[in-house]
Amino acid sequence: MKRSLAGLQAPVLAGVVRERTEKAAVAEMKNCMYDGAGMIDLHMSCLEKTDTETLRSIIGASGLPVLALNYNKKFDWSDAGYSEDERIASFLRAVDAGAAGIDMQGYTFHVPSKNVFCGEDKFSFTKGNPKEVVTDEAIIAKQCELIERVHEKGAEVLLSCHPGIPMTCEQVVDLALFLEKRNPDIIKIVTAATNEDELLESFKTMMTLKKEVKTPVSYHANGKAGALSRIINPILGGHMIFCVDHFNEGSTMEQLDLRTAKMAVESMKKLL
Repeated sequence: MKRSLAGLQAPVLAGVVRERTEKAAVAEMKNCMYDGAGMIDLHMSCLEKTDTETLRSIIGASGLPVLALNYNKKFDWSDAGYSEDERIASFLRAVDAGAAGIDMQGYTFHVPSKNVFCGEDKFSFTKGNPKEVVTDEAIIAKQCELIERVHEKGAEVLLSCHPGIPMTCEQVVDLALFLEKRNPDIIKIVTAATNEDELLESFKTMMTLKKEVKTPVSYHANGKAGALSRIINPILGGHMIFCVDHFNEGSTMEQLDLRTAKMAVESMKKLL
């Protein structure tokens, strides 16, 4: 069994690596390692080459466990052009190359659900047209099979869902419990906060998730009012903080600076 991502002490700082080349990815992984990351979040679709040997070289360059993901976006955020079969194959290559786990998005095996809810509106969390939410049992069964296949290879699965809309505490908790039935090792949910009330709701949600969901959960809100949830929610019990070591044109600008996040977490621990 590879080193467990779910077993890392929370909140674990995840150094996000979005680079084009093997050398650039290795360099950024080392930057993240020396600046306090506890794991690496490797965006495979940004890389020019993702064959097993290239991935093995990148993943083996750091002593940190690597979470491999493929959001089908290039370094410049244009469409990477992966088919769903190719995207799944990249996950399995990463695991074979030594990745500790993969980030399996909620729309996996049903691409239309990436941008719009396609199922029957019968759950609290299906209101408001959430993205990446799949309720079709046949698709869920395929996702469960992939999770089991990754587990058989000795790696873990983070099941991520980016609804992209504001959601109440009840809706997010219901969604997390629904996702938990697929047996992932970590659950990640990202909603939206457009005002202070929705930001405060995200704090309440994180504390409730910590109590109600057995699986480690990483939860925050995007949007103009959601920035504080990226650091406060992990302190309240979220499993991961996604951080950038060096910002560039390919970075997610809303993500936290790694060194600042590390100082904030260490300072808060002194008060708790």
